[in-house]
Amino acid sequence: MKMIRAIVRPEKSSLILNELMDAGYPAVTKIDVVGRGKQRGIKVGNIHYDELQKEMLMMVVEDEDKDEVVKIIAKNARTGDSGAYGDGKIFVSTVEEVYTISSGQNKL
Repeated sequence: MKMIRAIVRPEKSSLILNELMDAGYPAVTKIDVVGRGKQRGIKVGNIHYDELQKEMLMMVVEDEDKDEVVKIIAKNARTGDSGAYGDGKIFVSTVEEVYTISSGQNKL
C-alpha cells in the first residue's frame, strides 16, 4: 500500500476531493497547514507573508492505484495549463502496516 500526501492550494482541495470521489477514492483526510516552498513566501507591497495557507490531503491506496490517484491530484491542483509556483507537492511513501482501531485488525 502507498500513502499519498498532497500539499495543495486551499481553493483547489474541493475540486480534487470531488474528482477523487468520482474516481472511487472517497477516503481522504484533509488538514489545514501553513508553509512555504522555493518562493520563500510571498511579498505584497511592503508586507512579506512567510507562511502561506495550504491544505494537506492524505490517503492510503493500493499500490496499483497510486499512479491514477497522483494523476488526479496533479491535474486538478495545477493552476492554468502549465502550473505556477505554489501549486503544491505530492509525496508518496510505502505503508508497512495498517490497523483498524475499532476491530484491532491488521489490514495488510
